[in-house]
Amino acid sequence: MSETVLLVGGGGREHAIARALTESGPASGANGTSSDSQSDGNAALYACAGNRNPGIAALAEGFETLDTENATAVVSYAEDVGATLAVVGPEGPLAAGVADALDDAGIYAFGPNEAEARIETDKAYQRRFMRENDVPGCPDFETFDDVEAACEYIDEYDGDLAVKPAGLTGGKGVRVIGDQVTKAEAKEYLRDSDYDRVVLEERLVGEEFTVQAFVANGDLRVTPAVQDHKRAYEGDEGPNTGGMGSYSDSGLELPFMTEDDYREALDVLEATVDALSGYKGVLYGQFMLTADGVKVVEFNARFGDPEAMNTLPVLNTDFLDVLVAAREGDDLPELSFAPKATVCKYAVPEGYPTDPKAGAKVEISEENAGDALLFYASVDERDDGIYTTTSRAFAVVGVADTITAAEEIAEEALSVAGEEGLDVRHDIGKPDLVQRRIDHVAALRGE
Repeated sequence: MSETVLLVGGGGREHAIARALTESGPASGANGTSSDSQSDGNAALYACAGNRNPGIAALAEGFETLDTENATAVVSYAEDVGATLAVVGPEGPLAAGVADALDDAGIYAFGPNEAEARIETDKAYQRRFMRENDVPGCPDFETFDDVEAACEYIDEYDGDLAVKPAGLTGGKGVRVIGDQVTKAEAKEYLRDSDYDRVVLEERLVGEEFTVQAFVANGDLRVTPAVQDHKRAYEGDEGPNTGGMGSYSDSGLELPFMTEDDYREALDVLEATVDALSGYKGVLYGQFMLTADGVKVVEFNARFGDPEAMNTLPVLNTDFLDVLVAAREGDDLPELSFAPKATVCKYAVPEGYPTDPKAGAKVEISEENAGDALLFYASVDERDDGIYTTTSRAFAVVGVADTITAAEEIAEEALSVAGEEGLDVRHDIGKPDLVQRRIDHVAALRGE
């Protein structure tokens, strides 16, 4: 049976989803050809987003520019194109109930409903949910709806805290005392903000990693661990961003992890799915590997961006088969991944995220990216070419047998893109940075 899939969202993550639904095989280069099939060609893809992503538009049979948080507009377009399935990419539409509206219209949405998306969209709820359902890995925390009470708690707390707005902030709202800010600066941050609720929790020290899972019908299938790099500048300096890049290894674990570490993360995801019996879509667990084991930094209710660009290009299993099994109430297929490492590096407008300067022409294309995969994110397509906006512009992904080889492929593609008007974290995936992660965990473990 052929399917018509509506993809909601226009970022790099959604470009990766579009490629997984329309092109064959785990990627071995820019054309992504392989003997294993990622999509068997039975999916007609349509997309809608607030921005016209040229990479997605080239893969889709139709692309509509609309407000993806307007559930009525999304459902109307889905019905116009005869969608039988939908994939909701970003968190904003999930928080706005777009998945609920699609389901109500008889179009199965691979994404949680608004209530269950609260696992991401409301960090206070997230922590209470973990505590009430005995989900392992929950740090000590308190929630506040009064800024002055939160400031008093910061003064009285014996140790460092992570200061988290309860709502969505695009990955840029957290401030960590003892790392990014002092206690005085944290209090000033809260008093200057318009946040009505805040979560204060113990600062977790260790190495972060992400495991994403496909979830439906009480079932889950996990993917390789990925490490994202939130800080804007090399050496993990500067402000937080939506993510400057990420890497994965050729197996399930990252180089600083053990099988037991991965198993601990899986235990957390399984406990979470057990407590969210109706959850469907992607459950993203962001974890901290600490001296005391694996702790939960946060959950997201969708693919990570950039982590989707590490995971989907090496997925052997037909992603459409996952969607159909979810809709039909079947067991999800066992996932198979190519034994390849990946390195993703984002190019962002100069000055991002604090003072981004838009308008630089993007010189890289599918044709000149070499062996790297190119994923467009937030760009402005004009008659004379593609230009940066004030958000992340595009990502290049190297896929190879080792992290080092994958990093070299990504860097070669970036050399084509040039440096004018763009900022990049070149250190992501380089051997010395990966080794520092390994050494850090060994020191935490007293090795």
